[in-house]
Amino acid sequence: MHRPVPPLASGTRLQRAGLWLRDHQPLLFRIQWGVVAVYAFLLVVPVILPLPGSAAHIWSNLTLFAQFVFWGLWWPGALISVLLFGRLWCGVFCPEGALTAFTARRGQGRAVPRWLRWPGWPFAAFVLTTVYGQLISVYQYPAPALLILGGSTLAAMMVGHLYGRNKRVWCRYLCPVNGVFGLLARLAPLYFAVDSRAWDACPPDVARLQRFNCEPLVPVRTMESASPCHMCGRCAGFRGAVSLEARLPGAEVVTVGARTANGWDSLLIIVGLLGVATAAFQWSASPWFVALKQLLAGWLVGAGQIWPLQTTLPWWLLTNYPEQNDALSVLDGLTMLIYLAGVTLILTLSISLPIALATRLLGPWRWGRFHHLTQSLIPIAACGVILGLSALTVTMLRAEGLMIDAGPARGLALAGAAGWSIVLAVRIIQRSNASPARRGGALALCGAALLPPIGCWVLLFWIW
Repeated sequence: MHRPVPPLASGTRLQRAGLWLRDHQPLLFRIQWGVVAVYAFLLVVPVILPLPGSAAHIWSNLTLFAQFVFWGLWWPGALISVLLFGRLWCGVFCPEGALTAFTARRGQGRAVPRWLRWPGWPFAAFVLTTVYGQLISVYQYPAPALLILGGSTLAAMMVGHLYGRNKRVWCRYLCPVNGVFGLLARLAPLYFAVDSRAWDACPPDVARLQRFNCEPLVPVRTMESASPCHMCGRCAGFRGAVSLEARLPGAEVVTVGARTANGWDSLLIIVGLLGVATAAFQWSASPWFVALKQLLAGWLVGAGQIWPLQTTLPWWLLTNYPEQNDALSVLDGLTMLIYLAGVTLILTLSISLPIALATRLLGPWRWGRFHHLTQSLIPIAACGVILGLSALTVTMLRAEGLMIDAGPARGLALAGAAGWSIVLAVRIIQRSNASPARRGGALALCGAALLPPIGCWVLLFWIW
């Protein structure tokens, strides 16, 4: 129940939009289940169809159409939506969220175990899913997509059934993109602001008449960050203290980030998004990958061990579609893992070292300052993932005869993201008491940390 509630005509347009979300939950519920139906159809049906031939097109073949929807539109669109509107995708459109919430309402409601609440799951799940997806070619074939996306959905439903208690426990702790969406939401210009003084000042008799269920387990009264909020609007207007508001994009990174930045976020930004994800998007086009494979092949042949060059594995372990002339040998898989690990290590060191030096320039070493400065890299990290996924979009459209010149847009996106990261670094550095010279040196080092990831995208899009 929501009585008494502010009239819909009160407040700013954004506040009214927040109240609209609150007051139209049945409509949002129907939207969620509509998305679930589309998701299930596009995920399951292509698996039982034959793989598309060389003459197939997106508009005439369901498998290619589903591939384009999932990887060419759905995922890059979801990331962009989080940058613009916060985690509205999670609260209104995500099929996994809807299904885990559904099972949670009818589940066993067990206590959430400690292992499930481990804060490293967002990082570990993202890295493992990204690497595994590359090994089995998740972007190219329907069975791997069903295995990874469908497996994640089934796990979400199981967690909801066991531990839900009417909450999205999967979304809060285990979702592979929870950490990524949480980072990007910190840049969003929209968020639900909470006035704790108004909350506490609300008369008890009014407070007793108002109820809402925060499914993602956010402590709303003390909520400072948009990172965990799913933007569902259920808490809008609660106690006259919660409202949808606008803010300067990235403002949370500068202010709230000083208190909430932590090591797991830094690992996800540097190692996960800027390291593993970048390497995953570029390995198939890299001449260094080819050179490494030839080096390993020569060494194996010289040692009389040719079985890694000839042996393949089941498709759910390593890409194996001989009818499509696409099968990776054990050597291919091993080379891929070495390449991904090597590029990730190089990027991690070349990014984290300048940030560490900048941290030290600003005063005595503090991990909190290092993690805070690392958050200035979120824009370039977000840009890289979106560019990588949109490259799939461009490739699919080019295969249909649409010769799209994405170069200018890519260059503009990289420049804009780098500039945004620099602005955030400036604002973070200004919070220190260091001398102007030290601040200038720290800013230069933060700028140097942007060069390796930008260089990787320049290699992929304009050199290789």
